[in-house]
Amino acid sequence: MAEESGRPLPLLTLENEFFWTSGADGNLRVQECESCAALIHPPQPICRYCRSRELGVRVVSGFGTLAGFTVNERFSLPGMPAPYVIAQVALEDDPRVRLTTNVIDADPDSLVLGMRVEVTFLADGDVWLPLFRPVADQPEPAPLPQDEIDPARFGEYVRPMVRTEKFEDKVALTGIGMSQIGRRLMRPPLELTIDACEQAVADAGLTMADIDGLSTYPGGGNLGGMAEGGVTALEAALGLRPTWHNGGIETFGPGGSVIAAMLAVAGGLARHVLCFRTVWEATFNERMRTGKIPSGGGRSPGWLMPFGASSAAHTLAQNAQRHFHRYGTTRETLGWIALNQRANAELNPSAVYRDPMTMEDYLSARTITTPFGLYDCDVPCDGAVAVIVSAADAARDLAVAPVHVEAVGTQIMERIDWDQSTLAHEPQSLGPAAHLWSRTSLRPTDVDVAELYDGFSFNCLSWIESLGFCGIGEAKDFLDGGKNIARDGLLPLNTHGGQLSHGRTHGMGLLHEAIVQLRGEGGARQVTDAHVAVVSSGGLTPGGALLLRSDT
Repeated sequence: MAEESGRPLPLLTLENEFFWTSGADGNLRVQECESCAALIHPPQPICRYCRSRELGVRVVSGFGTLAGFTVNERFSLPGMPAPYVIAQVALEDDPRVRLTTNVIDADPDSLVLGMRVEVTFLADGDVWLPLFRPVADQPEPAPLPQDEIDPARFGEYVRPMVRTEKFEDKVALTGIGMSQIGRRLMRPPLELTIDACEQAVADAGLTMADIDGLSTYPGGGNLGGMAEGGVTALEAALGLRPTWHNGGIETFGPGGSVIAAMLAVAGGLARHVLCFRTVWEATFNERMRTGKIPSGGGRSPGWLMPFGASSAAHTLAQNAQRHFHRYGTTRETLGWIALNQRANAELNPSAVYRDPMTMEDYLSARTITTPFGLYDCDVPCDGAVAVIVSAADAARDLAVAPVHVEAVGTQIMERIDWDQSTLAHEPQSLGPAAHLWSRTSLRPTDVDVAELYDGFSFNCLSWIESLGFCGIGEAKDFLDGGKNIARDGLLPLNTHGGQLSHGRTHGMGLLHEAIVQLRGEGGARQVTDAHVAVVSSGGLTPGGALLLRSDT
């Protein structure tokens, strides 16, 4: 057994042990379908292509194409001091399989997409980590692998509506609330949740006795600074005795809790469902830094962490790099999104970052992981957001004008695994976007304001293209130096400052702002005549989208 380097090592399981120990004899092995000869990665009990269960293991050539890479400069891990190169390699034997790995023995400045690379192994404890290096005799760069579905053709894969009657027509959004938002508030997260929930109930003109449903994302469990304890914690605090409740992470991003609540109301299980989302990342991280919360340990069950791919930034940075390569997008393109969000945040008293920002500020900020700089990344914060979903007939009797849900978009069409999914867009945006437009007669030109997920600037660009506000690959021209996404532009975007400047409220802040805009309550940042809004949520989780409208 080799001495351990200290880097995060994979958890060996019955399914993956062959892969992580394969390099002992210098060979790379990947699961193979013995019926159709496809390579399957990560390993599965069934072939996703032909559904055969006749599976084996194949020794592959060990050569591949460099399909993506990012130079990580911000995140260091034990045994892996930054900087280092995280990469995705498409295997020569079956380019549908991409391995997340590290590129070694090469100057990062010499790397180009399409390079031919070969495997080498790092013996580390009881595993052999497959790393890659450029081959000595380098041919012309190869084309990048193809997406399973061309980005412009997702509409062809939308499942038709099950019935003409839409559940969306049976519900309305009637109350909103937001707690204090800030960095390191040092307040208990459940306290923030209760603040937001009490505001939302009062805003709708309801009382806690009217609330008969609770819905949240991601729910309870050991989720670090991402939750307050879920439905269990809130119900214990408020004593609501709901007839229906929901909490879970495997849904359509944070908006999935709202969609679940809509289904419960439309199905008659509840009349008024209180949906909530709480983050306290800033306080959690500070308490972990000072030793008041123990840091996690042990081996990683995933396929990314052993190579130092510890953040969604590392996956999305490679998708952004491929968008640059394929369509001519630039860092300035992403910069116009970041500058737009900051300009809107200047008008929002609750935003974390409100100081003016220039393109020079954006471009000169420290690198996080290429091509992302500091201002491409959202702002960890503490805060809670709540939204009430009510039955449409009950909403008519409330003092506040309801916001209606025109359509939802939820269909999964691409690989769930981050590094196996769509190459040049945020994974899980193209499918839900196509699904959304299949459930309404409205079109992108009808949208007055867009609140689009921006965990990173590139998420936002992906949703702009996915939702059809411009063609695939045309975002650079569509932004027109930021003019078209300004509050007085063709597509007013993230009017509260987005997650890049307002704070990382994980999608629920975007829904809150859409409702504010459709009510006409945006104050200095209000978009004139805003009657239709689109909201997206999810960042590398299964994404979702909501199309909202008001009657005012």
